[in-house]
Amino acid sequence: MTELKTIKIRQVGSPIRRNKKQAMYLKSLGLRRIGSERELVANNTVLELIKKVQHMVKII
Repeated sequence: MTELKTIKIRQVGSPIRRNKKQAMYLKSLGLRRIGSERELVANNTVLELIKKVQHMVKII
């Protein structure tokens, strides 16, 4: 059985005054407010979303 690799991210920036799509990307990652954290499976979809909002998230 293979173990899935996970990635832990924390929101450090606000989507206010940014493109509405970026706010939707944060929401789809499960981040709601500054300081919230999520541990997600590191698949291509998640990595692409992180790449699009890399200025508002931090990988822990």
